[in-house]
Amino acid sequence: MIPVNMSSAVLVELDKVKKASRLLPQMTDAQIADILHQLADLILAEQSFLLEENQKDLDRMDIQDPKYDRLVLTQKRLHDIANDLRQVAKLTSPLGVILEKKLLPNDLQLSRITVPIGVIGIVYESRPNVTFDVFALCLKSGNASVLKGSRDAHFSNLAIQHLIHQVLKPYDIQDACYLMPSEREALPIILNATNHIDLIIPRGGQGLIRFVRENARVPVIETGAGIVHTYFDESGDVAKGKSIIENAKARRVSVCNALDTLLIHENRVGDLPILMQALGEKHQCEVLADKQAFAVLQGKYPAHLLQLATSEDFGTEFLAMKMSIKTVPNLATALEHIAEYSSKHSEAIIAEDQKTVETFLRSVDAAVVYANASTGFTDGAQFGLGAEIGISTQKLHARGPMALRELTSYKWIVRGNGQVRS
Repeated sequence: MIPVNMSSAVLVELDKVKKASRLLPQMTDAQIADILHQLADLILAEQSFLLEENQKDLDRMDIQDPKYDRLVLTQKRLHDIANDLRQVAKLTSPLGVILEKKLLPNDLQLSRITVPIGVIGIVYESRPNVTFDVFALCLKSGNASVLKGSRDAHFSNLAIQHLIHQVLKPYDIQDACYLMPSEREALPIILNATNHIDLIIPRGGQGLIRFVRENARVPVIETGAGIVHTYFDESGDVAKGKSIIENAKARRVSVCNALDTLLIHENRVGDLPILMQALGEKHQCEVLADKQAFAVLQGKYPAHLLQLATSEDFGTEFLAMKMSIKTVPNLATALEHIAEYSSKHSEAIIAEDQKTVETFLRSVDAAVVYANASTGFTDGAQFGLGAEIGISTQKLHARGPMALRELTSYKWIVRGNGQVRS
């Protein structure tokens, strides 16, 4: 049950956000760039403050928790965040772009132009960097932002909000970025705020996304959950495969584009000891292998890391140094497996046969499909979009990394000279 006083207080703040959202389209691109550069400078100047507040959150979490890596802020990560803000500041504004223009026979001039969505609510788990990313992308696209972080990142998010409000205050638009209470009881308020919020984007695990989808009255774009496969084909190159598989799994295990299941052609299962060598020796990756793969890896992969897979090990987003292996007789079976278990996030093939590659790329239904490359590249910055607000796994409005363009809608402008309709 939502406490009455919490609901009333939040709705008062959401009223302020809605009013601030009407001011944002009046901001010039130069003013927005100035705010983002100021925030980047402030991040570097206040590193000690941010790291101290982040440590308060880290002290409350088990270091073995898969979310721990997502929660951590470091000097390097803060420098990277500052650089991302500067990159967003440099990007071309997505607003006011003429998508279509025509003159009707009755001399009405029609144009379709990009406009902000309005107020965007983000529901996310223990990722304080998301607070910076969301604010920057929403501001650059003329949207106000309502942020619902988790209790895991409570102190980190409060510290970040403090810096954001400092740079917004000179422009009198502090209300354009509102951090919701971190308590779970606050979540239903944002999900039902149809008079205040235009769009909800959840970022987190499958449980969070499912809850938002099933309980929101505000329109939702699903993002985040990644059950990611890489298929090593009969024509796959071992050197490429070894490097790609290691990177896709071990670069950062807690991200949504990390490899969960390796599919391997039965005629190449003998190459598994080489393909998995680095993951076993260097990364201590736990492997859940089907009978055929288990038989090949037994004695050639660390025994304490190797187990027989069960049916539950396929279709699982591990978010840890853990993955499953499935042996398949052909491409068709690999495609069937992906169709059954994929979350439609990122999928990859390692193959030299171009016909096989093209069949895979055409057939797989996912936001991003790779040939001979790591799924680790599914990222707004890597795609040249600056930063991202999430990876959309649905098909309406936006799909894949969502950046500035995906945070706009459009409206029709009609210019006339006294025309009336008969």
